[in-house]
Amino acid sequence: MKPSELRAMGISELRRRLDENCRELFDLRFRMATRQLVKISEIRRVRKEIARIRTLLREKELGHAG
Repeated sequence: MKPSELRAMGISELRRRLDENCRELFDLRFRMATRQLVKISEIRRVRKEIARIRTLLREKELGHAG
């Protein structure tokens, strides 16, 4: 998801999205451990999206405009 799309979301939507991504990351890591994961780059994509969401949540908590 693009950062501009994430910025348009509210705090509750971002938290829901963060939970979904954390579950997805767990599933990807589990599939990698059992050698069922084909595209390892998916882990990196999900980790980056989690970082983006956490950054935006922190910005909103501090009240920064953006």
